[in-house]
Amino acid sequence: MDIDTRPLFSPIVINDRLVKNRLAVAPMTRITATEDGRATEAMTRYYERFARGGFGIVTTEGVYTDKAFSQGYRNQPGLADDDQANAWKPVVSGIKAHGALAIAQLMHAGAISQGNRFRDHTVAPSAIQPKGEQMTVYHGKDRYPLPRQITETEIGEVIAGFADAAARAAGTAGFDGVEIHGANGYLIDQFLTDYTNDRDDDWGGSTERRVRLAVEILKAVREKVGAATPVGIRISQAKVNDYEHKWVGRERDAEVIFGSLNDAGVDFIHVTEYEAWRPAFRNKSPTLKNLARRYAPKAAVFANGGLHDVAQAVAALQDGADVITVGRGALANPDLPSRLSKRLSLSQFDPSILGPIAHIKDVELAM
Repeated sequence: MDIDTRPLFSPIVINDRLVKNRLAVAPMTRITATEDGRATEAMTRYYERFARGGFGIVTTEGVYTDKAFSQGYRNQPGLADDDQANAWKPVVSGIKAHGALAIAQLMHAGAISQGNRFRDHTVAPSAIQPKGEQMTVYHGKDRYPLPRQITETEIGEVIAGFADAAARAAGTAGFDGVEIHGANGYLIDQFLTDYTNDRDDDWGGSTERRVRLAVEILKAVREKVGAATPVGIRISQAKVNDYEHKWVGRERDAEVIFGSLNDAGVDFIHVTEYEAWRPAFRNKSPTLKNLARRYAPKAAVFANGGLHDVAQAVAALQDGADVITVGRGALANPDLPSRLSKRLSLSQFDPSILGPIAHIKDVELAM
């Protein structure tokens, strides 16, 4: 391995929290919680192995925030009550024991929920049929249901749900920080996306209005957890049910979205693309991570998308990224940072790990 990997091992400070290197585990849905949303012993072992393997940050899978419409999958973990928060304590302790930061990702599924035990229907910015079909690896079947348009009162409840879940994460559970899931087609992204949001009120229309939910959630979370807790947000163009989507306003949308989050005081922005080194919109456009750096200068930029390739990871740090997050690469190499530091070869990702259902497998816990 001739690539100089030293930049990946330099420390970084995010809102006064020292991160020992630039390598982080990306959030990945694994549906291994109890039916009532409590973290399990298998989850404790699963997350700890990443920290033991040298990652500077370990981010959880998406965690639902309330007992209304936020849950997306069967056996998804939650932070909607104190019992769920307490169940996360062993997970957090295992991560922190190896010097990694523990970040909770907070998620509301909105229209693409396919396993909510609290409600028998879904809500969305507008009553528009979601594209695609439910994911079978997460117990899905057939098309997504037609959602009901969310009311103004329910929007307020969504915001409060994120804020309360963040408080439980940073308080009872002991997480170091939180990441708001504003990507991949879930509720916040549904508000951001032109074709899933045709509202004519203050939550729809222009990009400035469509980003409002993300901004209001960010502000409410900050108020609950305080200034000293790192608060970030994940942003994407593509979705789990629409891999090809691009922002219709292109760089102007990037300026509004990233700029609004920057002005709201976000500590980090986690951008994810299928391949993070590709132009965001067309052959000569900057990458999405580069646009995030340009329009959110106060925030650290986390980059995700095929960056288990070491050369691409190092190059990403030269193209606006501050932290590299890996998913498939981490599943194949829970000790990826340790392997890189020792100049060892990396294992290839085996897709069978995520099939036929994407729960945590015994073979993973033996790694």
